[in-house]
Amino acid sequence: MSKGYGLDAGDSPKHSCSCLGRDTIANAAAKVGPAVVNLSVPQSFHGMTVGKSIGSGTIIDEDGTILTCAHVVVDFQGLRSSSKGKVEVTLQDGRSFEGTVVNADLHSDIAIVRIKSKTPLPTAKLGSSSKLRPGDWVVAMGCPLTLQNTITAGIVSCVDRKSSDLGLGGMQREYLQTDCAINQGNSGGPLVNVDGEVVGVNIMKVLGADGLNFAVPIDSVSKIVEHFKKNGRVVRPWLGLKMLDLNDMIVAHLKERNASFPDVSRGVLIPMVSPGSPADRAGFRPGDVVVEFGGRPIGSIKEVIDIMGDKIGKPFKAVVKRANNITVNLTVIPEEANPDM
Repeated sequence: MSKGYGLDAGDSPKHSCSCLGRDTIANAAAKVGPAVVNLSVPQSFHGMTVGKSIGSGTIIDEDGTILTCAHVVVDFQGLRSSSKGKVEVTLQDGRSFEGTVVNADLHSDIAIVRIKSKTPLPTAKLGSSSKLRPGDWVVAMGCPLTLQNTITAGIVSCVDRKSSDLGLGGMQREYLQTDCAINQGNSGGPLVNVDGEVVGVNIMKVLGADGLNFAVPIDSVSKIVEHFKKNGRVVRPWLGLKMLDLNDMIVAHLKERNASFPDVSRGVLIPMVSPGSPADRAGFRPGDVVVEFGGRPIGSIKEVIDIMGDKIGKPFKAVVKRANNITVNLTVIPEEANPDM
């Protein structure tokens, strides 16, 4: 696409203010509210319209780029991770537009919708999710049950809730966990800090539980949008192995079960290697502990992912520790992951 996306991420080093004044929440909501939109997508069955999918989104630039959830605007039943479908977009001021889904990613559940307007559009500023701390106040905005201009407030409960903690399969993802009340129709709406900056995209709640709601961190969303700009899709390297972050407790437990487990204080354990995968061809074995990757010491899966970035076909050197403290040097060449994994 010729036009860029308005990712004006905040660069202030300060944390979100934790001292709430009388108008703190209201002021934050007022900054973002005009840019929050209601999305409505007709659902069809054998050519007949049988209902509508509803959700929320946020206009992030003057070109009419809207951030939302992919499951709101794209039918993934056929495992298609992109769409050029049409979406009805309604702004807070009552204006309506026909939007077009220009990019969508199944894995992250993030999508981009574009609208065109002859008059100026309100926009929201993006903040930085990396500055959030447990206990920081946040505001969830959107259109639950088509009730436009709805806001709820709460706190950040966890800044790095892993997808595996929620029983979700596929590649590992991390979410912001909050206790802001969200409901059907909130999906795709912004999670906002008290400075009135978007720090996440609300994505889901745990049914049957109160105060367990999740958002994609805006820093992750920004990377996804950059992939959309560069490649038209999200490019993810695939190694073909399971990974587990090690900590002192896990290491102690593994050494108790097997005294030959390597003497490591940090690293990434490989519990499983897929046959025929890049990792298998490189010589990785179940039980390996990766202590260096791409020439850097590593202690988490996230570090491995960040080092690979979107590099497909590039060799990466890895140093692994095996039983009885044997050190092995390996070279692995990632392939592109299936976009629907």
